[in-house]
Amino acid sequence: MTICIIGTGLTALTLAKGLVNLNIKVDILSKEKNLKIDETRTIGISKSNIEYFNKNIINIEKLIHKIKKIEVYSDNLQKEKLIDFNSDKDQLFSMLRNNKLYDIIKNSLLKNKYSKFKSYNSNDLSLIKKYEIIINCDQSNIFTKKYFNKKIIKEYNSFAYTTIISHKEILNDIATQMFTKNGILALLPLSKKQTSIVYSLYDSKNFKNENVSRLIRDKNFRYEIKKIGKINSIELKSLNSRYYYYNNILAFGDLLHKLHPLAGQGFNMTIRDIKLLLRIIRNKKDLGLQLDKSINIEFENEFKSKNFIFTKSIDLIHDFFNLERKFKSTFLSKSVQIVSNFPPINKVFKKIANVGVL
Repeated sequence: MTICIIGTGLTALTLAKGLVNLNIKVDILSKEKNLKIDETRTIGISKSNIEYFNKNIINIEKLIHKIKKIEVYSDNLQKEKLIDFNSDKDQLFSMLRNNKLYDIIKNSLLKNKYSKFKSYNSNDLSLIKKYEIIINCDQSNIFTKKYFNKKIIKEYNSFAYTTIISHKEILNDIATQMFTKNGILALLPLSKKQTSIVYSLYDSKNFKNENVSRLIRDKNFRYEIKKIGKINSIELKSLNSRYYYYNNILAFGDLLHKLHPLAGQGFNMTIRDIKLLLRIIRNKKDLGLQLDKSINIEFENEFKSKNFIFTKSIDLIHDFFNLERKFKSTFLSKSVQIVSNFPPINKVFKKIANVGVL
């Protein structure tokens, strides 16, 4: 039997690699021969997901930069530390570049006898009859438009600006997040000399890159910046799909859910989805059962509500700090500062960030 995956983005290839590791044949369909990966995009992956990735997908230890501490600040407290998360062991999470992860997974799949890359017509509905299972990761084909167009969407009225800065060499194992009057700034270490920047700016549709560069330099207090790289932007919104599957077609990745980047949990949610889907498939395979649309039903039943809760919790955090920004009050920040640094609550926050909603 062959499983069909539509799309050649990072999510699609990660899932395909997990399937071929189970000795399952996979056809990877795409409209584009060579997908361009934004070199300014980076990923934060939790400790538990790094361990899972290394064991079940592909070893990425050489690609990652380990983060041992997270510090959160607010303009309302005049750069006084709001929240402090420390690692009890070697890392809280790790950072790596999208394009490097994409390249090693794709190269591995190109050499694997269980995987084949094929082109397809994105308007061809007859694919439904050619495969027992189709996993759709493509946001612009006929299946998405016809079966997965109903979503719960939250608009943030903001854009995320991403870049990579080069700076004077430091130890660089502390991630920093700042809730500023302009938006949410994340400084995410990639190495001793480079750091990824994600600046989610409110009302920023017409922001010029030079203005973003100025804001980064103004808010940065940790690095002696030598160069700010190319700046890219993307409009921010969160979404949850109302339907996870149609018959033998399962929506996956960004088709199921999108998050605000403030918690760095987007790809972590996807890895947890992959982990569950592979477990369902492996269990059926081990029992000698047919791999069919029952997989889609089981996947939705187990994870749809959990994903919705997790997405909405990130929305609440965003709305909480946005409310404080509008009222220019320190009351909310000081309350968070007291509560979040209470050891049992701090521990719960770290656990949720690491393994998601159980």
